[in-house]
Amino acid sequence: MHGFEKLSTTSKGDIEEGTLYPGLGYGENQLRWGFIRKVYGILAAQLVLTTVVSSITVLYPPVTDLLKGNSGLFLFLLFLPLILLWPLYVYQQKHPLNLIILGLFTMCLSLTVGVSCANTDGRIVLEALILTSAVVVSLTGYTFWASKKGKDFSYLGPILFTSLFTLFLAGFIQMFFPLGSTSTAIYGGIGAVIFSGYIVYDTDNLIKRFTYDEHIWASVTLYLDILNLFLTILRILRSSDN
Repeated sequence: MHGFEKLSTTSKGDIEEGTLYPGLGYGENQLRWGFIRKVYGILAAQLVLTTVVSSITVLYPPVTDLLKGNSGLFLFLLFLPLILLWPLYVYQQKHPLNLIILGLFTMCLSLTVGVSCANTDGRIVLEALILTSAVVVSLTGYTFWASKKGKDFSYLGPILFTSLFTLFLAGFIQMFFPLGSTSTAIYGGIGAVIFSGYIVYDTDNLIKRFTYDEHIWASVTLYLDILNLFLTILRILRSSDN
């Protein structure tokens, strides 16, 4: 009898130990973990593709020269991901169309990232990559831990959206009235804080609010958070180096 009670207690403890947040049933918890693994699998594939395409862009000068020498093509690649977001959202459950659109979306962004890296010293790119990886892993781990403790980050949504919109307006103004290196570093620092907040917010949504058929859209949101954080840190380090 005592052995059975001990076994029941141990089993219950093992189940609760892997529970994503308080009040989540065992079956739902298992489904949510499967969804999370699927999302991170897609995200990992996106990051690998971005790394490969960016590396080719940096190491093969003709590609960089083509993009830098043809402003129309570069602007097309810059705005195409924004256009692709709409069909990606609409057809996110249409296989294999969703994966084709996702691949084009990732490829376009990877080329623009490659051009940014090609115009930056390799040491700075490596530092930005290490810092971004450390921040993403730390914030992701913290969000999972905080969710397990019952914390909720849904309140960050309106704050982050307003901050991002203000940052976008400041960047637009900066196109016409360039800031100094110090102001650019401050601008980049604020951007890094905002995108770090988005990593926490979207990871919290991944744990609690994304539905099971939104794996493509969930991976896209996290991918954009990581990519924007990397580019912001790259800009900060480049300004500091200059």
